[in-house]
Amino acid sequence: MQFAKPLPDYLVTRYHGWKATGYENNKAWYRHLASDGQHPRAMVISCCDSRVHVTSIFGADQGEFFIHRNIANLVPPHEPDGRHHGTSAAVEYAVTTLKVAHVIVLGHSQCGGVQGFHDMCTSGDSAARSSFVGTWVELLRPGFERLGGPEKQVDMTELERQAVLVSLDNLATFPFVQQAVEEERLTLHGCWHDIGTGTLEYYCPEQGVFIAV
Repeated sequence: MQFAKPLPDYLVTRYHGWKATGYENNKAWYRHLASDGQHPRAMVISCCDSRVHVTSIFGADQGEFFIHRNIANLVPPHEPDGRHHGTSAAVEYAVTTLKVAHVIVLGHSQCGGVQGFHDMCTSGDSAARSSFVGTWVELLRPGFERLGGPEKQVDMTELERQAVLVSLDNLATFPFVQQAVEEERLTLHGCWHDIGTGTLEYYCPEQGVFIAV
């Protein structure tokens, strides 16, 4: 723990501001959350990007969403190999323990993870491929190939949408997700958000396209 340092002053100041206003004005609600546990209605798998504010987009109350964030909002396939799988663990916990009714994969515009994967594929940078991020975003490979791969100029917005579709495909490989969907206890949803315009699109499987909400 020798590298740990005290919080920056600006965060300490903001905390005291929240404690004196946001917490004090809603003290009963916070105590209810603490004593009653969490009962989220949905799980949202979104990107780590600091510009993506999931609760604001959907106007969610505290305790309403179980949120998991990672690079490029990707879900790996079901791989019970005994290794560390943070995203898979979050999905398992949400579906089997919290019993959420919905899992929403939320992609977004100007995604750095998706851009990084594209650059890695087109540049042939072997160092990037062996990095933690490079290994992770390789999950996007099937979506990249669907768009034509390195032989074709890929539209970045379409590749961002493919990140959502790849994740939905991989979610379906988890046995407990399959069972919950078949028993109509769970529904899966894919969305894409344009940060600049505020647009939100959802994937329509019947038409095979994303449609603006």
